[in-house]
Amino acid sequence: MRRSPLDAWIASLVAADSAGDPSAAFDRAALERYQLRQLRKTLRLARTHSAFYRRHLAGAPEELRSLEDLQSLPLTTADDIRANPLGLVCVSQDEINRVVTLDSSGTTGSPKRVYFTRADQALTVDFFEAGMSVFTAAGDRVLILLPVERPGSVGDLLATAMENLGAIPIRYGPVRDPAEALRVAADEGATVAVGVPTHLLRMARHGLEPLPLPRLHSVLLSTDHVPAAIVNAIETAWPCRVYNHYGTTEMGLGGGVDCEARRGYHLREADLLFEVVDPANGRPVMDGERGEVVFTTLTRTGMPVIRYRTGDLGHWLPDPCPCGSELRTLSHITTRVAGQFALGPGATLTQVDLDEAVFAVDGVLDFAARVTRPGAAAELQIRVQVAPLRPLPAAHDDIALALHAIPAIVRAASSGDLDSIDVIVATDRVSEPTLAKRSIAVDAQ
Repeated sequence: MRRSPLDAWIASLVAADSAGDPSAAFDRAALERYQLRQLRKTLRLARTHSAFYRRHLAGAPEELRSLEDLQSLPLTTADDIRANPLGLVCVSQDEINRVVTLDSSGTTGSPKRVYFTRADQALTVDFFEAGMSVFTAAGDRVLILLPVERPGSVGDLLATAMENLGAIPIRYGPVRDPAEALRVAADEGATVAVGVPTHLLRMARHGLEPLPLPRLHSVLLSTDHVPAAIVNAIETAWPCRVYNHYGTTEMGLGGGVDCEARRGYHLREADLLFEVVDPANGRPVMDGERGEVVFTTLTRTGMPVIRYRTGDLGHWLPDPCPCGSELRTLSHITTRVAGQFALGPGATLTQVDLDEAVFAVDGVLDFAARVTRPGAAAELQIRVQVAPLRPLPAAHDDIALALHAIPAIVRAASSGDLDSIDVIVATDRVSEPTLAKRSIAVDAQ
């Protein structure tokens, strides 16, 4: 098994920063010395140029003696960015090359705005080039099923990275017509595809007309949790291997990627310092213990963020990676802090529970879930889109059976905490294809 190429990439950055030998052996100790140097620089930058962080870090230690001292600093939240994004910016607005506006999924309705300089975006391109080289080589033809139209969009940065790698980017965009996307993949000779899990699933389960199979050897799924059921469907439809990417806009669009072991993410540790903490108190948890993923930017100048709460739940894998990487391995993200709904005592339902159950049903393309509490007991409604050739009555029955096998639903139904499950199955779209993270909608009535 080949070692993650992120090792060599990060080793070169560490060596360049310390004026060391790029060919010298790379180890964890050297990386952590580099991270501490960059962390100190970031804190000085934030305290000097960010109105928000001057206030936010008041009273915190001026100089950190070790990476562990990072725990003494307060956490930054999405509401902090939402309330005053320009207060986090550390350069003149003339130096900002890209502003990404993220609509709120919460109750405030206020969007988040994240600012990047041209140099910040170049860092992302470098990471994309290194990360994609896990399964992409010069000459590969990469179908980009992410937004590509605007300069600096995630798909545009990925296309630039592929050109740097010697691969050929095929700029397509999000999948709205799976048949057309399949034709483009075949006509253009795509060998690698990058996109949203449910978008690739629509292509894999299209089946309306005989279309030539794309010659894909690798697929990278990004932007949201990747259910094992979707991985199985894609790898069954095409002779390929599916990889996971983890990243958020606040991270600079890229955070970590699978190696050939595909058991968790090796992280962008030269640019980002990750922690896994107890969501209740912000203190680090033990390796193997689940907590909230928190990160600090180490090299970004436009809008650095310090101890930013992602809302994602994960854990450090305690064992060394089979690929031999010196980098830590973060478990695949499957659940969010706010992505859980208590149907009753001991009966917590998550989006992941629903994803694994519903997407495993043959022909399912997408679904949306909503929980309501009009009385004492909850009601669960599932609206499901299935492939047009799948008989709706059979799909309905299979989905209902799958739902009633979920442990949280079994417990809630037996105790009377779940009053009903309403399954609505149709061949029309549940919603327009989106890059938003999937979540259970909750109506508290």
